[in-house]
Amino acid sequence: MNQHPPDGPIDAISIDCLIFGFQNGSLEILLVQHGEGISKGRWALPGGWIKYSESIDESANRILRDLTGVTNIFLEQIKAFGDVSRYPTKRVITIVYYALVKPENYTLHAGFTAADAQWFPVDEVPTLPYDHDQIVAEGITFLKEKARREPIGFNLIPKKFTLLQLQALYEAILGQRLDKPNFRRKILKMNFLEVCKEKQTDVSHRAASLYRFDKRKYERLKDKGFIFEL
Repeated sequence: MNQHPPDGPIDAISIDCLIFGFQNGSLEILLVQHGEGISKGRWALPGGWIKYSESIDESANRILRDLTGVTNIFLEQIKAFGDVSRYPTKRVITIVYYALVKPENYTLHAGFTAADAQWFPVDEVPTLPYDHDQIVAEGITFLKEKARREPIGFNLIPKKFTLLQLQALYEAILGQRLDKPNFRRKILKMNFLEVCKEKQTDVSHRAASLYRFDKRKYERLKDKGFIFEL
């Protein structure tokens, strides 16, 4: 049997990371600029080869850390992309992971084969190499569908938040404006928000009531199954 070095790459299987962020009311995505290789100078998803010695989860976290400096986030696997012609020089299957994070919590440090790492609003993403445009498009669709199935992104807003802040988050994820009274009625009807009996402070406008996410109520609802009709 052929023996492969433990740290050697499996150069037919790669990892790509879709890291979404929410800041300034906008949904953004983390990209790296390739510093070498056939796509040198182009912006792309953070990605690289899996090593023989690591699991795919370990590989995803290592690649993201080495290319961008982003660590300690929960990465969820979406799907594999394996079109025969997705990579120009050989057959490569890539496994895509996703996360939704708060960009201000991370300091980017481009490294390894990346010349730069930056956040881009999803509507300002440049043309990406390989099939990364398709991956981004499917990732955004996945995020929208997930947002309609379950509450997501509560780590992106304060622990105590207003309904307007929550609506802004969902508008950014769904990419559409939502009717304010309708959103509030439906989100409160789901009964996984807890009223804090507090109002905003240090605001120039009328202070709004604050809420918090009640995870126990949500888990009970999730077990029953439900869909957001936003």
